[in-house]
Amino acid sequence: MKLAFNHSEKAMGLIQRICAAIEKENGRAFLVGGLVRDQAMVELNLISKADLAPARDFDIEAYQITAEKLHTLLSSFGRVDTVGEAFTVYKLGFGRGKDRIELDVSLPRRESKTGKGHRGFTVTGDPSMTIEEAARRRDFTINAIMCNPLTGEILDPYQGIEDLKTRSLRVVDPKTFIEDSLRVLRAMQFAARFEFTVTEDTKALCQTIDLKDLPCERILAEIEKLLLRAKKPSIGWQVGLEMGVIDQLFPELKALVGCPQEKDWHPEGDVWVHTLQAIDEATLLINDLPKAQKITVMLAVLFHDLGKPSTTKEIDGRIRSLAHEEAGVKPTEKMLDRLNIHTIDSYHVREQVIALVANHLKPGQFYKQRDTITDGAFRRLARKCEMDLLYLVAKADSLGRHAIDAPEPNAEAQEWFRERVLSLGVEKSAPEALLLGRHLLELGLKPGRQIGEITRAVYELQLDGKVTNLAEAINVAKDFISKMA
Repeated sequence: MKLAFNHSEKAMGLIQRICAAIEKENGRAFLVGGLVRDQAMVELNLISKADLAPARDFDIEAYQITAEKLHTLLSSFGRVDTVGEAFTVYKLGFGRGKDRIELDVSLPRRESKTGKGHRGFTVTGDPSMTIEEAARRRDFTINAIMCNPLTGEILDPYQGIEDLKTRSLRVVDPKTFIEDSLRVLRAMQFAARFEFTVTEDTKALCQTIDLKDLPCERILAEIEKLLLRAKKPSIGWQVGLEMGVIDQLFPELKALVGCPQEKDWHPEGDVWVHTLQAIDEATLLINDLPKAQKITVMLAVLFHDLGKPSTTKEIDGRIRSLAHEEAGVKPTEKMLDRLNIHTIDSYHVREQVIALVANHLKPGQFYKQRDTITDGAFRRLARKCEMDLLYLVAKADSLGRHAIDAPEPNAEAQEWFRERVLSLGVEKSAPEALLLGRHLLELGLKPGRQIGEITRAVYELQLDGKVTNLAEAINVAKDFISKMA
């Protein structure tokens, strides 16, 4: 099997020239990492070319050439930035904007565990290492595949191609795998993204690894990949449950397992099953959103029923979880604290996730009251959370109820809610206040408590549709002022 990379001629031509120059110095150079894995998946018809995003970053591993000679050679191609000391990575960049290409060229590395935790390694570059030795440090066999870009020849010392064919995720070397706890989370996100089965030996090995040393930013990075890159993130979360990740890192989610639900409303099973179905539904709804809003919706759906374990009771022969949306706020805050989530790309993710969890039932409740619910209720709700996102969270919640011999779930309530939101123009936020403090000062009112009281009172009337323009707002304000005189 040979690989023909479906990337720009400019990028591949540059890579081939660099690798040819290394070979001319009696060295050997190979493309490594996810790029090779993904191209192999295309060749095996596991993914389509359309699923393969254009590569901007390329990793090259160089053998049988000294660091000094490699640096000199690379400098002839352009500016070289050096990263690291004992284990050196040479970085080269070409082009600008969307056409920019970045290359990381490194020597094969030896790693020695010298301390606790995810970063407790001493790493040195060793050009004399064999391909088998170098590949042994990789996490999974599917990531230990190399390719000679000059010939397309594959080097696969640990049968990664065979594991791709059987859609299996298997560790390369149990002894080195356990030294980096982040690999357990990588197993979750790879299983979800590629819809692979984690081998039983790999699961058992992951269960033995302590994850408490992982910094929150590394945990979040893997969770983001799982939630945003997988078509079925439920696969990763279920694998995480089976490997003990949920027990160690996300006890609030573990509480969902086995938490019962009323069959008439949730024929699919317990709260954990429902949550997994809901996050899969959410992935189909978020394609047009910016990244920060995507992660907001996915986290809100993942957390939306965290209040059920503490509120679920049998009442009059039915399983009820009264006020679980409000009860879900505290465990949601704990999860967000653990992941250290606040803002992403200047968007207030934390604030919105909490608000969406606290209000995820509102679209259905408003629908039940559709003959009497006021426009003011919609406008006030829009002050709490972004209604576009609330619609998506509620829709995923409603659709995540698939079960054999049960009617297909629908989102009639959420679609009605969406139409009403659009008609009022509050899909992003509530309307801005017409009357401001400066207007009252212009009317002769002195600075003080009354400024705030009147602006708030007029805004409430505006939310109810009783004040529709600034002139009306000022007239109402004048009435308030005269009554206070």
